[in-house]
Amino acid sequence: MEKSGTAVNDTTNADMGNADAATSGIAVTDMATSDMAATNPAVTCTTCFHRCVLKDGQVGFCRARMNRQGIIVPLGYESGMGRLSALALDPIEKKPLARFMPGSRILSVGGWGCNMRCPFCQNYEISQHTPEVDGNGLTPQELVSKALSLRGRGNIGLAYTYNEPLVSWEYLRDCAMLVRQAGMKNVIVTNGCISTNVLDEILPYTDAMNIDLKCFSSGSYRKLGGDLGAVKDAISMCHNYGQAYEHGCIHIELTTLIVPGFNDSEEEMAEEAAWIASLDRNIPLHLTRFFPRWKMESLPATPVETLCRLAELARRELSDVLLGNV
Repeated sequence: MEKSGTAVNDTTNADMGNADAATSGIAVTDMATSDMAATNPAVTCTTCFHRCVLKDGQVGFCRARMNRQGIIVPLGYESGMGRLSALALDPIEKKPLARFMPGSRILSVGGWGCNMRCPFCQNYEISQHTPEVDGNGLTPQELVSKALSLRGRGNIGLAYTYNEPLVSWEYLRDCAMLVRQAGMKNVIVTNGCISTNVLDEILPYTDAMNIDLKCFSSGSYRKLGGDLGAVKDAISMCHNYGQAYEHGCIHIELTTLIVPGFNDSEEEMAEEAAWIASLDRNIPLHLTRFFPRWKMESLPATPVETLCRLAELARRELSDVLLGNV
């Protein structure tokens, strides 16, 4: 996940796993308690693998989706208004995308919430927070008009990023449709822990994606509140869809943040690179350097030597391995 741009709204970080009731005023389910008694009227959210079972008025693990009278609604997109946390005109390389329209700029928009709990998140102020009801908001039409107004400054479209944008996929889809109609580009930066039914909705309007492959261990993914199988399925689906896309390929790049003692073993990198190569050895892989963040401020930064060693190993399988944050 890239660092957010100019903040539209500042927030207070929620505790990792359950939202602070005093902050959000809304009950939030966690993975351990999402299966409720059948006697309670509840609806299952199908946006991601968590499959949160929510009673009326309850918010899911992502803090961004609620059961409202039997309908799952995105809290970041109500009454036609998208609730935004950040908006910035960024270099495309910041997403990071190294092989998609290099040298261009893109209007990057952030929302609220995330369906993972990475303790090293650099945008925890927005990713671990329920959408601000009274926060800054733009309709899809207003946001796309803003993007069009920045064409003179080199803007090529919209990038949905900073938090996990697909927890409010309806807003992304509605914006992306208008962006496509305007002849501009849609870029998605995602953790990939998303259901195929959501991908079916957004891939027809997607031009490029950077997907976080945070590690290559099922156990480690569970510690982050994610699921390796779900991410692999999403990457495979996006890649296969891109190859068959009638208007041209969806460009895909992957990013792995190398965290000391978490995902920096040679064995794990070898497995990751081999799996990516089984899809397409030309998929760009960014290996980025960890710096102390949020709940891991006491952990030292990744040694550059470690990053270089893992990159050389990955290059045995992949043709395009790039280093970041060095």
